[in-house]
Amino acid sequence: MATLNILVAVCLIYVTFLFVVAFGAERAARRGRGGWMRSSAVYTLSLSIYCTAWTFYGAVGNAARSGLEYLTIYIGPSLVMLGWWWVLRKLVRIGRSQRITSIADLISSRYGKSNLLAVGVTVLAVIGTTPYIALQLQSVTLSFQVFADTQAVAGQTVDRDSTALLVAAGLTLFTIVFGTRNLDVNERHHGVVIAIAVEAIVKLFALLAVGAFVVWGLAGGVAETLQKIDSSEIGQWEMRGDRWATLIFLSGAAFLCLPRMFQVMVVENDSESHLRTASWAFPAYLMVMSLFVLPIAVMGLDLLPEGSNPDLFVLTLPLAKGNEGLAMLSFLGGFSSATSMVIVAALALSTMVSNHIVMPIWLSLTGGGAQISGDVRTVVIMSRRFSIAGVVLLGYLYFRVSGGGSALSSIGLISFAGVAQFLPVMIGGIFWRGATRTGAFAGLSVGFVIWAFSLLLPSIGSEVFLFQTIIENGLFGLSWLRPEALFGIEGLDPLVHAILWSISLNALTFYVASLVGFPSPLERLQGAQFVNVYEHSATPQGWSGTAAQSEDLMIMAQRILGAREAQTLFEREAKRQGVTGYLPEPSPDFLRKLERELSGSVGGATSHAMVGQIVGGASVSVEDLMAVADETAQMMEYSNQLEAKSEELARTARQLRQANEKLTQISVQKDAFLGQVSHELRTPMTSIRAFSEILRDSERLSEEEKVKYSSIIHDEAIRLTRLLDDLLDLSVLENGQVNLNLQQGELRMLLDHAIASALTGNSGETIKVYRRRHEETAVLNTDLDRLSQVFINLISNAQKYCDSPSPELSISVTHTGRMLQVDFVDNGKGISKDDQAVIFEKFARVGEMKAGGAGLGLAICREIMGRLGGSVTYLPGQGGAAFRVELPLTFQPNRVNS
Repeated sequence: MATLNILVAVCLIYVTFLFVVAFGAERAARRGRGGWMRSSAVYTLSLSIYCTAWTFYGAVGNAARSGLEYLTIYIGPSLVMLGWWWVLRKLVRIGRSQRITSIADLISSRYGKSNLLAVGVTVLAVIGTTPYIALQLQSVTLSFQVFADTQAVAGQTVDRDSTALLVAAGLTLFTIVFGTRNLDVNERHHGVVIAIAVEAIVKLFALLAVGAFVVWGLAGGVAETLQKIDSSEIGQWEMRGDRWATLIFLSGAAFLCLPRMFQVMVVENDSESHLRTASWAFPAYLMVMSLFVLPIAVMGLDLLPEGSNPDLFVLTLPLAKGNEGLAMLSFLGGFSSATSMVIVAALALSTMVSNHIVMPIWLSLTGGGAQISGDVRTVVIMSRRFSIAGVVLLGYLYFRVSGGGSALSSIGLISFAGVAQFLPVMIGGIFWRGATRTGAFAGLSVGFVIWAFSLLLPSIGSEVFLFQTIIENGLFGLSWLRPEALFGIEGLDPLVHAILWSISLNALTFYVASLVGFPSPLERLQGAQFVNVYEHSATPQGWSGTAAQSEDLMIMAQRILGAREAQTLFEREAKRQGVTGYLPEPSPDFLRKLERELSGSVGGATSHAMVGQIVGGASVSVEDLMAVADETAQMMEYSNQLEAKSEELARTARQLRQANEKLTQISVQKDAFLGQVSHELRTPMTSIRAFSEILRDSERLSEEEKVKYSSIIHDEAIRLTRLLDDLLDLSVLENGQVNLNLQQGELRMLLDHAIASALTGNSGETIKVYRRRHEETAVLNTDLDRLSQVFINLISNAQKYCDSPSPELSISVTHTGRMLQVDFVDNGKGISKDDQAVIFEKFARVGEMKAGGAGLGLAICREIMGRLGGSVTYLPGQGGAAFRVELPLTFQPNRVNS
């Protein structure tokens, strides 16, 4: 495990190094010494965020599986960069003139600043990015797995799911610390960009080092490498025209539409002149990245055992030859590729979520007017942190649901196809003035539905029975609605099929709906500014205003920031200017500061437009602007009301179904309960009656027989009494009539008492109990008697039912925040999966019980733990029977009532 431990240490040191680099860059920028960070070289290197773990690992795997097809993921972005003058230059100009902060901001600003459209784009961007997050988790997890396998002890394996969860948690923590340190979304994230540039160098150097090792260290030189490629099947030039065209289009579209690429390419751009350099430098970077892909793939297939994962040849080839240092460098390159993608993607998506979803809803819920308290910063930063965690969590869940077994290139293409749905709306918006909000919303909806149905669903369908049924038989059983054969067209490659239908119907719907509809005045204004951006904004707009506009600015700021925050801001700036009262002079410096304040709440484009239309002589009046702001708020309010009503109706229907099912279940349970009670009572009563009659009617019984029959009557009476006591106890607990006797005591003492009570007087072999007493020092404030009753029952059950030749019981304690978990695990065969669902029901006795009982013990335990604010559950997969008792350290009545 030494190498694996060193690897983890290197990762931590590397992450710390990145944080120091980013912090230093931000500090230098604040001190005005960061001119070098705005260079075209740094900008070009930042575009390497396109080269994620898919490019680092998956390109080799793709080459090993599909030959030269891997080149398509490099050709598409290269063509986009070579044609920068027509598309990228316009996007960057629009971004600078409109103060765009994300792709959702771009699309919503173009189509009349529609926040509803921004919400849709944000949601779709998150969904489309989820497979890509899963790809990064899978690549890092597989990398750790490779090193772990080389150090593994025979019979031991590494849990991939746990490793992926730890990686996800680490990336989430780093991204939160790294990406939410400030809220000035209009300022350049110099620290992030510099960190990405450093990682670009690291992953390029790592891949070149592995490539050089393969060519000159393994193959014997360039000539020998070329000879091996020529003789290999993957070196043959076989090109499927439809698939190559689709992949080139898809990679180019994703290069423009991926949220992280838009962030570095448009938002972080400082000068359009950087595009001129990047137009040749970035394709050159991609060419160097792809230089050794084919040699590595060929040598991996030639030297490594059959069945080796080609996605990991970059790692496994050095390891197979004992070069652990080079393998560690290779891992660091892949780790850089994954972390940089997650950081920037989460940063871009968190900005979109906070600006377009959280803040409008928050403003609506808090009144939307001058009475707002205006604590926007806390809401924004918390929403970004939660959204970062949510995005990474979705990626982890996709990794779990999809099984983590797909090739890296397959997962990447699913994500590419998802975000490519933005392309018709984005390109149409910057070149066609007739494009409308209705058309954009309709096109996006159709495109994403088809993408999700024809590509995303099949990727997880094998893990979900319902999805698998749809894949095989079609939606509603209609064969022409099969995800991979829509409208009866079969025989196409699944990816080609999905892109053909989703993009074509997306663009067609967008075009037709735009022709049918009519743009609003604000849409027409924004359309002119976007399509004719070179005429409207040759240079970034400067701010100037007059004192008469200060009151209008105050009204607008109060709508967004709230009365108190807006008044504080204006008063502070007025004092700084030496002006009395609340209204400062609208100087360029003050207007830029106001714009930054507003952008933290509603997004850069919207805040820029609001300030610009008040002070910049726009054709839309202040009254019209207020109406637009009110319209947006009303749209959010109506949307929320409709959503609430829809959810309420769905909830009511669900509750009715559940109530009906519950009534049916209760009826069945009532019959079963009465039958069980009748049986449990009749058995001892029958014995008592029978032996009583024998004693009464038989005069020839010996004293020994009388004692024997009397003992049976006595034992059956005790059994009957115990059964009635259990029934009464369970009834009291279920009706909530129990009075808790709250006491304070140490868990260790409570377990000592429970073990002694459960095992004392046992006639058979006593189970061995293993404990970690140092974990049992917690002090509880609860009903100790009731809790002891639960412990005694669980220990007694282990004593009675553990079927191991040498029965053992392990008791372990874990702290999770304010909750305490106590696990009871024996070494028997455990409880079958079917029986696990009923063991907590009344009179439930499962398996081949070797000890009698009414089957009320676990039902009573469940009710007791519910009253104590905790729970008792069965833990599957522990080897034997395993139960977990979870309870708060301090009794909380509110937790029980909830």
